Amino acid sequence: MPAYDDLLSFQRVTEALAQVAGRTGWDQEAMMPRGAARQRSEEMAALEEVLHARRTDPRLGDWLEEAHAKDDVADANLREMRRSYARNQKVPARLAAELARVTSLAQGIWAEAREAEDAGAFRPVLAEVVRLRREEAAHLAEGGDPYDALMQDYEPGGSADAMAEMFGTMRPRLVALREAALAAPPAPRLTGHFPKEAQLQLAREIAERFGYDFARGRLDLAVHPFSSGSGLDVRITTRVDEAEPFGCLYSTIHEVGHACYEQNVAADHLLTPIGKGVSMGVHESQSRSYENQIGRSEPFCGWLYGRMRDLFGEIGVASERDFYRAVNAVRSGYIRTEADELHYNLHVMLRFDLERALMRGELEVDDLEEAWNARFEADFGVAVDKPSNGFMQDVHWSIGLFGYFPTYSLGNLYAGCLMAAARAELPGLDDALAQGDPSQATGWMRDRLQVHGALRTPAETIRHATGAAPSAAPLLDYLDAKFTDLAK
Repeated sequence: MPAYDDLLSFQRVTEALAQVAGRTGWDQEAMMPRGAARQRSEEMAALEEVLHARRTDPRLGDWLEEAHAKDDVADANLREMRRSYARNQKVPARLAAELARVTSLAQGIWAEAREAEDAGAFRPVLAEVVRLRREEAAHLAEGGDPYDALMQDYEPGGSADAMAEMFGTMRPRLVALREAALAAPPAPRLTGHFPKEAQLQLAREIAERFGYDFARGRLDLAVHPFSSGSGLDVRITTRVDEAEPFGCLYSTIHEVGHACYEQNVAADHLLTPIGKGVSMGVHESQSRSYENQIGRSEPFCGWLYGRMRDLFGEIGVASERDFYRAVNAVRSGYIRTEADELHYNLHVMLRFDLERALMRGELEVDDLEEAWNARFEADFGVAVDKPSNGFMQDVHWSIGLFGYFPTYSLGNLYAGCLMAAARAELPGLDDALAQGDPSQATGWMRDRLQVHGALRTPAETIRHATGAAPSAAPLLDYLDAKFTDLAK
């Protein structure tokens, strides 16, 4: 297999360089001094030029023609390399480098403009990002749907029509459940002061309980929490509000779900095309199941209630049941990352519709804020009061991640399938969760899904883990049972 061996040897270097680029991006969001932004944008563009040259090297085409798979691993690596090579051949090197440069700059501009509530300062660079991504989409789509073309970066095989159908299936039951939950007596709220260091201490403890390996990772602060890296270096971030600890704790659990997927991929796949998560939808299945179906479950909340009282004293909630209700409170809030499980997908639907219109040229950046505000008030019944609570709240558009948002809801759907299968095989799970031990569920995810990386396509990954094709029914049934009980 000389062609395959040469191909994989070449690809390992490309994968290693991509990890360096990713770590540089992590540094920009977590550690980089603010004044370094312009230089960093040039560094990111230079790295992208090198990566693009490797990803379009003519030798790849020759090797891919000659290479044959000797087993399932080789077959999967060739599948991923062929897909990557075909995609990168369509994008000019100039455009790839310019996208890297502009999105690096835009991330810093977004962060400062968001803090200052200055939409005008952000709008010009966002317009440039949109222009470049439209150009890229036109190259990739070759006359087809530009949004579908961009989605392939995050969910190979996905399409806007399939996402719209999924949302159409989910919306009526979500809205009905939301209305019932909002009509019930309001959930209690935590009160008190929750010092930063105590929150981070508890966040680290919870991360370890969920299986995150700090010998191969670290926890830092960022404006918008994220996970970065794979294999032996996987880093996570969170944020802290000393008046509201759930943002820190549940953002940490969410990012740990992503990180554990990357840390637990089999060592043999390290720095190969399948040595990482297969798609963002499958990735989100891990973060959303860790955060919601495990971390917000009643038994785990019972344990967390005790730990929070140990650390913070009285927190304004009188019982484990009331704490569980507080964790899962249903409220029409502005912020997607802080939304309850019923509102969350409605947040994603809004973003999906707006970004699809942007990429199709049906909406321009100058009209985006007004379109957002009108849609938000229609969907949530609340008027947006400031840009950081509106179209500037998420980092995704500033760094060009158009086509990413629907994978959050797809991840919720996958998580419903996975957790239904896990619970059928783990009858003692709730008893373990009541002791603060999620290892039965996280171990099941590791063995059934995470170790395999991108060995299978996204849908095949879920089918292999659960024995059934992906479906929205398990998620909707789970939400129905949970929030009907909470409304009592």
